[in-house]
Amino acid sequence: MLNDINLQQLLLLDIETVPQYAEFSEVPDNFKSLWDKKTVHLRKNEETAEDFYERAGIWAEFGKIVCISVAMFKTDHHLKVKSFCCDDEDQLLQDFIKLLDSKPGNLMLCAHNGKEFDFPYLCRRILINKLQIPKQLNISGKKPWEINHIDTLELWKFGDFKNYTSLDLLAAIFDIPTPKDDIDGSEVRHVYWKEKDLKRISTYCQKDVITMARLLQKFKGLEILSDEQITIVE
Repeated sequence: MLNDINLQQLLLLDIETVPQYAEFSEVPDNFKSLWDKKTVHLRKNEETAEDFYERAGIWAEFGKIVCISVAMFKTDHHLKVKSFCCDDEDQLLQDFIKLLDSKPGNLMLCAHNGKEFDFPYLCRRILINKLQIPKQLNISGKKPWEINHIDTLELWKFGDFKNYTSLDLLAAIFDIPTPKDDIDGSEVRHVYWKEKDLKRISTYCQKDVITMARLLQKFKGLEILSDEQITIVE
């Protein structure tokens, strides 16, 4: 599997998102109304728009990106990992775009569920912040086979569109080590707005791109990276 993919031509990425405001009471009135309309059919009978607001980070119109972790194989046995983590989303995105602009246009982007979440979310937030979508993310007018995006979830589906498999489950299936000493995705909002701990979010996000890298190695039938073969760039 993936015999025609050179790991060194990939940039792996994962994003962490949160609601734009710490509390629903801080949301501007017009957006409160829009949030109510957006989620009315998603909420349980007893849930209010305010109750549901803790999930607002899922939607680019009501959330924001607080961390982007990226990883690249320097060789099949050496991975470099870096995070862009910042309260200022505009600055975070500018730094990420600067990285992409320094890479070739045919660089392949890889994420787990990236085609449904990470890639479109990034594009939407880039536009909202009045920035230019980098060439590696700009798929407007391209044919499917011209898009250099790889999605590890899509690879695992093998054409089964009704199936969703989490990265954690795939890691367990393939016996990929995943430390359980940190947060999970459902806790990112609390860690950001209540604990104000961006470093903890960055560490969690980095673990996901490392797991993704090891999963790709498993897909290719390679030995997975040891911790000693991974460099975290500060």
